[in-house]
Amino acid sequence: MRKATFSERLRYRFDNFMSRGTIALIGGLAVVSLLVILVAGLLISLTGFTQEGSEPLSFSEAAWESLMRTLDSGTMGGDTGWGFRLVMLGVTLGGIFIISTLIGVLSNGIEDKLAELRKGRSTVIESDHTVILGWSPQIFAILSELIIANANHRDPCLVILADRDKVEMEDEIQERVGETGNTRIVCRTGNPIDISDLNMVSLQTARSIIVVAAESDDPDTNTIKTLLAIVKNPRRRPQPYHIVAEIRDPNNLSVAKMVGGDEAALVMLADLISRITVQTCRQSGLSVVYTELLDFGGDEIYFKTEPALVGKTFGEVLLSYEDSAVIGLRQAQGGVRLNPPMDTLIAPGDQIIAISEDDDTIHPSGLTDVGLSANAIRGATSWTLAPERTLILGWNWRVPTIINELDAYVAPGSGVTVVADVEDGETLIAENCQSLKNETIAYQHDDPTDRRTLDSLDIPGYDHVIVLCSDRLEQQQADAKTLITLLHLRDIADKLAHPFSIVSEMLDTRNRELAEVTRPDDFIVSERLVSLILSQVSENKELKAVFDDLFDPEGSEIYLKPVGNYVATGEAVNFYTVVESARRKGEVAIGYRLKAMVNAAEKAYGVVVNPDKSEKVVFTEGDKIIVLAEQ
Repeated sequence: MRKATFSERLRYRFDNFMSRGTIALIGGLAVVSLLVILVAGLLISLTGFTQEGSEPLSFSEAAWESLMRTLDSGTMGGDTGWGFRLVMLGVTLGGIFIISTLIGVLSNGIEDKLAELRKGRSTVIESDHTVILGWSPQIFAILSELIIANANHRDPCLVILADRDKVEMEDEIQERVGETGNTRIVCRTGNPIDISDLNMVSLQTARSIIVVAAESDDPDTNTIKTLLAIVKNPRRRPQPYHIVAEIRDPNNLSVAKMVGGDEAALVMLADLISRITVQTCRQSGLSVVYTELLDFGGDEIYFKTEPALVGKTFGEVLLSYEDSAVIGLRQAQGGVRLNPPMDTLIAPGDQIIAISEDDDTIHPSGLTDVGLSANAIRGATSWTLAPERTLILGWNWRVPTIINELDAYVAPGSGVTVVADVEDGETLIAENCQSLKNETIAYQHDDPTDRRTLDSLDIPGYDHVIVLCSDRLEQQQADAKTLITLLHLRDIADKLAHPFSIVSEMLDTRNRELAEVTRPDDFIVSERLVSLILSQVSENKELKAVFDDLFDPEGSEIYLKPVGNYVATGEAVNFYTVVESARRKGEVAIGYRLKAMVNAAEKAYGVVVNPDKSEKVVFTEGDKIIVLAEQ
C-alpha cells in the first residue's frame, strides 16, 4: 500500500480547511495577514531598514507601517530607502492578495447565506405566534382572517411550514393576500411530518397550531402523521398544545382523536361543507349569515362571565343586552348549549355565549323598559313539512355525504336527482347512501354544462338546485364548468320567468365575484367557510363546541323564517320586540334579512346580524327573521 506523500497530506489538509466555509476562510486570511505583518515588522526592526532621513523604527512602529500597507497599497507610494521599499513591496503584494481574496470570500459567503435564507431552512425565534403546517388553497383565507384578528395585537406573527419553495410561498401570499398590516408572515420550507423540520418553527412557544389538509389523494394520512410528530416530539413542551386540524374522511376521525387527544380540535371537512350546503340550499341567504358569524370582519361569537346574571333564566337574559345577541350558555357542569330551554337558570361559573362586535362590548344594558310593542307580537304558527325535490348538478367526493345530510332535513317522500358526467357515480351513491329514510335517489349520467341536458330536466319543478365543483379537474377548470352551468340556469330562469333557488360551490374564492354576476342571490358555498372555522377555532378553542352544535342536524340551528310569524308588518317595531316574540316560541332571534336588499352586495344582501335592539324597523312581506331554533 503506497504511503501518502507530504505534499498530498498537505493538499488534503488544505482542502479540508477550505471546505469549512466562510468563517474559517476569513480566520485563515487573518492569520496569514498577521504573519506577514509580524515578519515584516521584525525584519525592519532587526535590519534597521528605514526611510531616508528617518530614525530606525521599533518593532511596534514597523508592524504598524506594515499593517497600513497591507490595507492600502497606495501607502507605499512615498516610501524612500531601497531596503525599506523592498520590504514594504513584499508586504503590499501580500496585502493585495489577502484583501482581494477576502473580498471574494465575503462576497461568496454573503451569496451563500442569501441562498440559504431563500431555502427557508433557518430556525424561527418567535413566541405567542400562530403556526400553520401544510399548504393548500385554503391557506390564503386563513391568513386573511388571522391578519384581521391580529389587528389589535402587538407584533403578531404567522409562521408557515410547508414542503414548498419559500420564495414561491411568499410570492403567492403577496399576490393573493396583499397587505398584511401589522402582522408578520414567516415562511419556512420543510415537511410537517418531520420532527426536525417542526423544530424550526418554534412550536414550543406557539399560541396555536393549524394543520391544513395536504393536496393529495389521502390528505388525512399526512394530517395524522403531523399530529403524531407534534404531540410525540421528544422536545415538546410540557403544557398542552392548542392544535386545530382538518380531517376529510369520517373513518379517520377516531384515529386522529386518538393521536391528538384533548390537544387537537378536529374539523370534519366533508360533514361541515355538506351540512352548510344542505342548509343553504334550503334557505337563501344563509351562507351570508354564516360568513358574517365566522369571519373576523364584523360581529363574532364570544364567551363572557357575568356574575350579575346568576339566578336569572336564559329567557330573561335575552333582553338584557342592547348591542349583543345572547345565543347560548357554556355551563360549568354541562358544556356548551345553544338555545337551551328558556327557563334554564344561570348558575355560578356559567358563561353566556353571545354575538358581539368585541368581547369588551358584551355588557348588560341596565334598561328596565325596553319598549316592547306588545300589540305587534304574533303568536305561534303551525306548519307541515312537505316533500321536497332537490337537483344536484356536478360531482365531487362530498355528494354521498350531502345526500345523507339532506335526508335528516326533508319530509318523507322527498327525492334527489343527481346529474353528473361520472361513470361510477351511481355505484358510489348506492354504496354510501344505504340508510336513507326520507329520500329516493335518481342518478343521470350526463354533462351538467350541456344546455340540452339542463333543458330536459324540468328544473323549475325542483325546490332546490345545488351546483358542485368537480374534484377530478384542476381548480380553475372546475370553477369554469360551474360558471357555465350557472349561466345556463340563470338564462333558463329568465326565459321561463320562474326563479328558483340555487346554491353553488366554488373552489377558488376569487371566482365568487364572477359567479355573482349570474345573479347575486346564487349564494356560494366554498371551502372558505372551513378556512374561517379553522381560523376562529385557532383563536379560541372553545368555539369548536359551538360550531359542532350549530352545524349539527340535532338541536338548534340557524333558520330564516317569515317575519309575519313574529311581528306585524308595516309598522315600526324595535328588535327587542322581535326577540321577545321569538323567546315565546322557544327561539333566539339574532337578526333579520330585508327582501328589498337581497340584490345589494354592499348591504350584505339584506342580512343584518346582531342589530341594535332599540333601533326600530318597518318590516314588509317577504322579510325574514334569523333565529336559532329546533326546526
